[in-house]
Amino acid sequence: MGLDNENPLILSASELPTRKQRRKNKEASSKQHIVKDLLNAKLCSADPFDLSDASNSDSDDSVEPIDEMEIYDLIAPISDPEHPLSLESLGVVKLQDVHLLSPNDLTNPAALSRVLVELTPTVSHCSLATVIGLGVRVRLEQALPPSYRVEVKIKKNTHSQADEVNKQLADKERVAAALENENLMSILRTMMKPCLE
Repeated sequence: MGLDNENPLILSASELPTRKQRRKNKEASSKQHIVKDLLNAKLCSADPFDLSDASNSDSDDSVEPIDEMEIYDLIAPISDPEHPLSLESLGVVKLQDVHLLSPNDLTNPAALSRVLVELTPTVSHCSLATVIGLGVRVRLEQALPPSYRVEVKIKKNTHSQADEVNKQLADKERVAAALENENLMSILRTMMKPCLE
């Protein structure tokens, strides 16, 4: 069987998003926050044991919310089924195509967050777009908490059969049936190996 794209474009490491740059921005912002807090802080409180004003954002038990970068980090290392390269390095998954919609009321335990990932196939006639989409969906559904609803789509105008692929990826019964196929599961396990290393 011939490859759909025998010579795919491979992104260089400098073109890929990293947490380092994000961490630098966050540290600079937090330093500015500390200075502002110190300038605005009350010098003497009426009750030295009153903790109602204390900020507990520095405590170790606080949970940092899941963001787009974390979701991207979960799916970026997935291996392409045709090439021994990651979806990230092929440009199939991009940080700007990972969307997270959080509920307005985060205190409501029944509130659901929605994740939308738009994939960009390497060629417009990629026959493995559904398999790649299924791999991304399975990875996120296994890694994210149950309060997250995952949707994977082919980015508009990037695939000749995007509507059909999107319909298959959105159909829960088709996805469940696909996951019972041992040959397909073998391909998905191979795709997921880099995520588990």
